[in-house]
Amino acid sequence: MMISTKMQAELNEQVNKEFYSAYMYLAMSAYCNTIGLPGFAHWMRMQYEEESMHVTKMYDYILGQGGEIHLKTIEEPAKEYGTPLQVFEKTLEHERYVTSLIHKLMDLAVQEKDYATQTFLQWYVTEQVEEESNVNDILAPLRMVGEDKGGLMMIDQQLGGRAAPAPLPA
Repeated sequence: MMISTKMQAELNEQVNKEFYSAYMYLAMSAYCNTIGLPGFAHWMRMQYEEESMHVTKMYDYILGQGGEIHLKTIEEPAKEYGTPLQVFEKTLEHERYVTSLIHKLMDLAVQEKDYATQTFLQWYVTEQVEEESNVNDILAPLRMVGEDKGGLMMIDQQLGGRAAPAPLPA
């Protein structure tokens, strides 16, 4: 095995957290559909697709390093998320949490002088900066429009235009 037992265990934990992220975004998509915001639902569905690719990338890395995969139970996400603003506030909170988890993994890779894993994780560090920025770009107009239905419908239309995520680099 080219990664330590501890690194393998921590990466497997992150696989579980990435699965949860995908699961949560799929639940948020369903919720947005139930409250009549198909654009918000679409954005969350695309986020689910992206998170699913993040899982696969990490899964493949573990295997490629000679490690073993240990899949665990995925926590059940919430069913309701409140107002559209609250949906994206929860999204930002979650992405900040994921960022902290990636940073802890990087800290371990540095501590262990695991240069391959550091290089691998750098992609996730960069990705998390983008994830938080994207959510903040949505939160700003949501805060401006508040509960104004016309403003929410405009944002819903914009979110409905989110393209499917591009395949990730190997």
